[in-house]
Amino acid sequence: MNPTIIIGLSLYVLMTLAVGLYASLKVKTSADFLVAGRRLGVVLSTGTLAATWFGGGIVIGAASAAYRGGFMGVIADPFGAALCLFLAGFFYVRTMRRMGLTTIAGFFESRFGRVAGLVAAVCTVPTYVGWVASLMVAFGRVIQSITGLDATLGICIGAVIVLVYTTAGGMWAVTLTDFIQVIVLTIGLGVLTPILLNEMGGWSAIRAQLPDDRFFLYPHDAGASEWFNYARNWLVIGLGNLAGQDLIQRSLSSRNEKVAQQSAYLSGLLYLTVGLLPVFLGIAATIVFPNMADPDMVMMNLGIKFLPPVALAVFLGALVSALMSSADSALLAPASVIGWDVVRFFRPDAEERHILAICRLCVPVLGLLALYLALIKNTVYSLMVDSWSVLLATLFVPLTAGIWWKKANRKGAVASMGVGALSWLILLNLAPHLPADLLAVPLAAAALITVSLATGRSCPPLPLVDAAGRPISLVGRLGTSSPIPSEESAD
Repeated sequence: MNPTIIIGLSLYVLMTLAVGLYASLKVKTSADFLVAGRRLGVVLSTGTLAATWFGGGIVIGAASAAYRGGFMGVIADPFGAALCLFLAGFFYVRTMRRMGLTTIAGFFESRFGRVAGLVAAVCTVPTYVGWVASLMVAFGRVIQSITGLDATLGICIGAVIVLVYTTAGGMWAVTLTDFIQVIVLTIGLGVLTPILLNEMGGWSAIRAQLPDDRFFLYPHDAGASEWFNYARNWLVIGLGNLAGQDLIQRSLSSRNEKVAQQSAYLSGLLYLTVGLLPVFLGIAATIVFPNMADPDMVMMNLGIKFLPPVALAVFLGALVSALMSSADSALLAPASVIGWDVVRFFRPDAEERHILAICRLCVPVLGLLALYLALIKNTVYSLMVDSWSVLLATLFVPLTAGIWWKKANRKGAVASMGVGALSWLILLNLAPHLPADLLAVPLAAAALITVSLATGRSCPPLPLVDAAGRPISLVGRLGTSSPIPSEESAD
């Protein structure tokens, strides 16, 4: 590998570390660490949200999945992920930001009580450990392609880099580094994709050699189980990540609810433009590398084969940006939930400095757990997609009902989470060919509705309230561009 490329990437990584450590100077309170002081405007909010989702899952994992199965291989990400962003902007983020929360588990505690908040926190943590593991695997692939080092060593190097600046600067570090990383990624993919396609003979020549089924967006001549799994691919992220701490954390960090809404829409649009470029490259690579033993290497192999050293350095920088921008967010999300929700459940009087210290401590601890998972299950796309099954089965139904159905109560929410988790685990074993996480959703919904209606008098539903305990206005909560009443747009 050209030493110029290694030096350039090393300098880029050092710059990212420097920015992240600089951001640590802004962290004075737990609110600074967890939600960047709720001061993000639409540019920074969109940048950090888009960068979070432009991770190894899309740049490396989706390219690999597209290489294997075309569009049908990447329904979950980017298509389902973009759906999630649009749904979040329209139905969810205004209410969440209006409540002035800090974590997704905080919503469950406010709306359904402390036990529901603890259960939501417990459900959140494994999701992000799995996601971080997928990103570490992807980082190992990049390091392997650049230096020839073993992928395991590359996974460890990536873990150390992200752990350092995320532990130091929290959400401020994540926001500033994400903003830089999404710019590098967008430029890298936007400029270099045409170069790669041109070197491969142009899209027209490539398309003429590809079968039509590579571009199918729905299954043809499929049975019931195939359609169930197809629906699952759309909804495992499309609905599951609506209860994701990473998405909600950016909405809660926004200056106001309108910024939260707009950043969700803008990020979704970016995801359906820039995010599709690795998909097309993965499909095109089937012509250039028809029998790759390790499709996770497809993006790196394309760059190494067709790009000159300077362009290759930018291209690999874009890949590294995508991985770090998602990994830092995925580490911060569960650390926030543990430090803010789990600790305060057992120690309601915990001091501010102790919460901040625990949040910081959780970042490396969770990072080591993810590192272990990455080393034993070395596949990028499956690790990423499967991570959201927990949230889809357990938290999606009570979250949605909590926002939009006033009769949903504490007992109904807890029953829904329990039934969702139990039915998911049972179906995984009894019907492994069916999407257990998706099939758990109607069962969880039935439990919530039945129990809430049966216990409505003995367990009255709690209203949606802000951080001061005051009921929020229920007017104008859909994600439209309508004016926001002054009391709702306050920081």
